[in-house]
Amino acid sequence: MADAPNSPTNNFIRKIIADDLAANAHGTKVLTRFPPEPNGYLHIGHAKSICVNFGLAEEFGGQCNLRFDDTNPEKEEQEYIDAIKSDVQWLGFQWADEVKFASNYFPQFYAWAIHLIEQGKAYVCDLSAEQASEYRGWATEPGKPSPYRERTVEENVDLLTRMKAGEFDEGSCVLRAKIDMASPNMNLRDPILYRIRKETHHQTGDEWCIYPSYDFAHGQEDAIEGVTHSICTLEFQDHRPLYEWFTENLPVPSTPKQYEFGRLSINYTVTSKRKLKQLVDEGYVNGWDDPRMPTISGMRRRGYSAQALRNFCDGLAVAKTDGTVDIAQLEFEIRNDLNDNAARAMCVLNPLKVVISNFPEGEVKTLTAALHPNKEEMGTRELPFTKELYIDKADYSEDTTLGRKKFKRLVLGDHVRLRGAYVIKADETIKDENGEIIEIRATLVEGTIGANPPPEQKPRGVIHWVSATESVAATVRVYERLFNVENPGKDSESFLHDVNKVSLSVVENCFVEPAAAACAPETRFQFEREGYFVADKIEHTSEKPVFNKTIGLRDSSKK
Repeated sequence: MADAPNSPTNNFIRKIIADDLAANAHGTKVLTRFPPEPNGYLHIGHAKSICVNFGLAEEFGGQCNLRFDDTNPEKEEQEYIDAIKSDVQWLGFQWADEVKFASNYFPQFYAWAIHLIEQGKAYVCDLSAEQASEYRGWATEPGKPSPYRERTVEENVDLLTRMKAGEFDEGSCVLRAKIDMASPNMNLRDPILYRIRKETHHQTGDEWCIYPSYDFAHGQEDAIEGVTHSICTLEFQDHRPLYEWFTENLPVPSTPKQYEFGRLSINYTVTSKRKLKQLVDEGYVNGWDDPRMPTISGMRRRGYSAQALRNFCDGLAVAKTDGTVDIAQLEFEIRNDLNDNAARAMCVLNPLKVVISNFPEGEVKTLTAALHPNKEEMGTRELPFTKELYIDKADYSEDTTLGRKKFKRLVLGDHVRLRGAYVIKADETIKDENGEIIEIRATLVEGTIGANPPPEQKPRGVIHWVSATESVAATVRVYERLFNVENPGKDSESFLHDVNKVSLSVVENCFVEPAAAACAPETRFQFEREGYFVADKIEHTSEKPVFNKTIGLRDSSKK
């Protein structure tokens, strides 16, 4: 069994928090935060961060803030904010107090920018983006000071005031911190604090036309909120000295500390927001919540449960190194959860009609079947049995020489059990003018519901079925992995070259039992012998059922 997410061997941050509490470093308070940028939907990597931040806060009796770092209005939308809030709550977490935004603190950030100018630690720079890049130097070569670095305090205050008033064009100037152009850490080479963006902001409208950089806002937000443990992924490790420089050089109300852990990557998947957005914008998928996407919304629509995702994330180490997890580990958790909790039902994806010759015309016999073989508390469902049935074409053969061990399904002249119903015998095959099988004539063996027939009528195996007249026509979407290779883009010009062009198949001419058709959206099923499916969150109705395949019954790579 994997270590619990917050066990000392699995989560070094847990030990830090426990030690801080023992040393009374923050009193008895534990406050974490989950601070996504609202420029896309959350993905599986964010799910791990959510579980870490909210999970640690819960374990230590603390709180976790949900805060949107909304400092780039050009790429941010209300749609993303709504989706992120929904994802966090669907995973089973609740943020402390009201949702917070970086934009709540814009007036304070501006006041602190003025403070840095007055302390001689910030200046307005007129270098173009290209010139600034040249002046910045390289990792192995120090940068050189901007010619505007020594402007007076009065001039810098005046210029920033005019920037805020909208007097300058985008890109004409920025406010930069005055730190160290020779620092080996490129983030400390006079980073940008404010830039001009004449965009309407989703929270503040047109109140501002200058916006703080992510780095300038991030640490100060934590300080304002009193965050005790600022937990983020490793790509922010090199930003930590800048984070600390700001909190040391500003009159912040608290001094939080940043801790980094390895981000989650999964093979056969991309988690870059830029790449995910490209998949959406260029039509490779049908939106951010497409069930092939590794977004939380997409996985939810595919039929993954919140508990399965949490089990997966909780089983991962919170370590100081990045790593790639085999997608089979995620699929194991999904399959394990569904095996325990998904109701059973029957759906025939490739129907072949069976006519029971010794069953009365027009009669509907109502059978009862368990919703789960091992959970009586889940109850039962009704199965209508009629003269005309559908079975799957793959479950019938005319070849009477097939051995029972090789083919455990229906063979002409032999017997098979219909799941939860009678044993039947195939008597005759009906074909069309092209020689295609269109119907099977069969007889049922009386008294075989819940009972074994005589030895001479022993069935080869058990197959699924539905009533041809009482079942409901359904649309079933079958999904495969979105990418054909473990590391999309590694050995090709673009990750898009590795997209699986047959990752979606739509089956229209299939039939599902009435009880499954009548279910609510997002109800999960094991369609017997076909795999795990979910009633589509958006499109499913009882009149026009739509099911998405979640995952197969077993790991296909081990077949």
